[in-house]
Amino acid sequence: MSIVEKAAVGLVIALGAVTCLRLISAPLKLALRVLGNAAVGFAALWLLQRTAHYTGITLGLNLFNTLTVGVLGLPGLGLLVLLQWVLT
Repeated sequence: MSIVEKAAVGLVIALGAVTCLRLISAPLKLALRVLGNAAVGFAALWLLQRTAHYTGITLGLNLFNTLTVGVLGLPGLGLLVLLQWVLT
């Protein structure tokens, strides 16, 4: 195999690697963003549980509530509190 063929094979491999990384990066960024938001939602619900004695507001610390608060933010927390108020 000549040097030109080796360079062509290397170039094809490099372009394939760059293409794969670009295809994977968008879903990976989305997954990391959702994971980070879920962590923030978990922290918010945990703090709400710690202050439940003073505020009287209690919400379960589960995956659904965590993702709701993580994705929707403060409106999601308000939605969960309103939903609990309506259902009880």
